[in-house]
Amino acid sequence: MVLVAHGSRDPRAAEATRALARAVAAARPGATVVPSWLDHTEPGPATVLRDLAAAGHPRAVLVPLLLTAAYHRKVDIPAAVAAAGEGRPPIDVRVTDVLGPADGRVDGALLGGLCRRLAEVAPGGYDALVLAAAGTRDSRARGSVGRVAAALGTELGVHCRVSYASAAAPAAGVAVAKLRAGGARRVAVAAYFLAPGLFHDAVRAAAGTAGAIAVADPLTDLPELADLVLRRVDARLR
Repeated sequence: MVLVAHGSRDPRAAEATRALARAVAAARPGATVVPSWLDHTEPGPATVLRDLAAAGHPRAVLVPLLLTAAYHRKVDIPAAVAAAGEGRPPIDVRVTDVLGPADGRVDGALLGGLCRRLAEVAPGGYDALVLAAAGTRDSRARGSVGRVAAALGTELGVHCRVSYASAAAPAAGVAVAKLRAGGARRVAVAAYFLAPGLFHDAVRAAAGTAGAIAVADPLTDLPELADLVLRRVDARLR
């Protein structure tokens, strides 16, 4: 299994990806699990795939550590697979769905991870939620974030709004303020992020200033996230 993260200049993000790779390997004894990054951190996925081929692996399953099927899934991942295919010996590469909603369905493991992180920071409960995501200009990708927010709100029995750290509105602070203006008194923020970094830091600061009672940590290497990775792998192999 080759896990492919977006990549960040923040070293915490790379360490989160390595930790997830270790968690996936522990959950699937005997499997080779290798992390890679599209940008900022080495190695890239094409390099990993070529190295696996040279080591005698005839096939690999590539898992995009992405929560939406936007530009990176549509362009960068196929480009990396194509580049690996130019090497010798060849390697058969199968690419899974992203970790966000697949075919419109929100995986229970994803919801479970979000709920666990919320319970860690807001054990006393909340009366409204904001799902804070990185952001994208892709309208279909934003629609998938909206489906996660709706599913999370239904799971927890509270109203849940979406916010974005970039590329789309509203920002986390604005979303929190609107919920408070509508009567909510205990607004918590669920972090729709796989790893810490600049965006999550900005969400934490803005939401706190707007009056949020808590901001959850990113999903990082939760057991639910490792389980979700393996669900995606097994679905692709089927």
